[in-house]
Amino acid sequence: MSTHILAIDQGTTSTRAIAFDLEFSPRASSQVELTQYFPQPGWVEHDAEEIWAATLKVCRDVIDAVGGAGAIAAIGITNQRETSVVWDAKSGAPVHRAIVWQDRRTADVCDRLRAAGHEARVQAATGLLLDPYFSGTKLRWILDRLSPSPAQTDATGLRFGTIDCFLLHRLTSRRIHATDATNASRTLLYNLDARGWDEDLLALFGAPRDMLPEIKPCAGLFGATDPALFGRAIPITGMAGDQQAALVGHGCFKPGEAKATYGTGCFLVMNTGAAIAHSKNRLLATVGYQIGDQTAYAIEGSIFSAGATLQWLRDGLKLFVNTADSEAMAASLADNGGVYLVPAFAGLGAPQWEAQARGTIMGLTRDSTQAHIARAGLEAVAYQTRDLLDALRADGAPAPSALLVDGGMTANAWLMQFLADICEVPVERPTFQEVTALGAAKLAALGAGLIRSLDRRASAPAKRWTPQMAADQRAKQVSGWRAAMGGALAVARGAKHA
Repeated sequence: MSTHILAIDQGTTSTRAIAFDLEFSPRASSQVELTQYFPQPGWVEHDAEEIWAATLKVCRDVIDAVGGAGAIAAIGITNQRETSVVWDAKSGAPVHRAIVWQDRRTADVCDRLRAAGHEARVQAATGLLLDPYFSGTKLRWILDRLSPSPAQTDATGLRFGTIDCFLLHRLTSRRIHATDATNASRTLLYNLDARGWDEDLLALFGAPRDMLPEIKPCAGLFGATDPALFGRAIPITGMAGDQQAALVGHGCFKPGEAKATYGTGCFLVMNTGAAIAHSKNRLLATVGYQIGDQTAYAIEGSIFSAGATLQWLRDGLKLFVNTADSEAMAASLADNGGVYLVPAFAGLGAPQWEAQARGTIMGLTRDSTQAHIARAGLEAVAYQTRDLLDALRADGAPAPSALLVDGGMTANAWLMQFLADICEVPVERPTFQEVTALGAAKLAALGAGLIRSLDRRASAPAKRWTPQMAADQRAKQVSGWRAAMGGALAVARGAKHA
């Protein structure tokens, strides 16, 4: 009897599989770390073949742990969004390393398109801004470096997709080339109103239509795995980008409900229901999830460096051995000593959207210590979240009654209290932290007919932090952050005009 749902969670730093029972309790899991490649400053790549091998391993580990393929009723896939792959349709072999969402190599392309006046048109159609974060310019960059010439690529049997699409193609032995609406909505090629590929944008970005996948709702039959992979054909019935999957996992099904995921980056997503909320403050309109013909849209703010900042402090500056040590370092100080870290290691996301920005540390004195820099790295996550919430308020969005959080950084209790203090909102963390995988499992269960709707609420929060900081102290610290951000932006913009 098939009593489990397998969720594949392919992220920026690792590939994970979790088996859930039909009550959505986790029963087995496996995880493999992922190599990141940095061939030039601002460039970030993954080996798609390594991702595929890791996916097979973690799936087989979990399937074995729950009693074999017969125990798996359905598979759901969630993935790092915007990371782009081009591969050969027949062999499935990538023609280039995957270009990661953090990659900045197409910043000049985006600058030229913006200077030519295309951004307003792109934003109106897609809800997105012109930035190398998104997939469209990554596709063009790869095609421009292939042989035969780019003009011939629509007839060479190539396929383009994000990681979900690549994994689906491989899992189904190259029979299915499809993606879901959430991942499609992050490409710069998807029209939110029409809910499909936009022919004008395909022409603008030079994206051959024949390379693109079919777009499907997030819950439903995408295909079935090759029986040779796991011992029998298992239906794949759910798919969503990681941040949208987390929205589902948290149970944010009503307009105004919001979650923030603190992983490699931080992504604040608010459900806006049937309304496409075009932002005037440089946030993103996107698909939250699509079930059948019904689409729930969302508004999103993207922070490029959250957990990645701590990784740099650990591996680059070697301030601590374990990222968990940052909590005690921050707590050891009475205040931040006026030190601010702007973690623009891969440029800045929302609401600044400055691809040329680079990381800066400001306010250093002879009294500054390693602990001050570690604390500044943690504080930066909260300040950036505050920037996103301020932009949401300026767009007229309702203030969330609580900020639902997940991701590895939420284990840091000092940071969670500081987040509540700076953002002036209660912060709630669920007991089960792998909310992204949980969302993929829920979508797969719905797509397989195992549940009737997504209206199952998330469990009560395991931990809640409420604002404690005095208003004058908050205002002082936010003012210092804004000055530091202004300095980083001034340097970036000065460099562009030098």
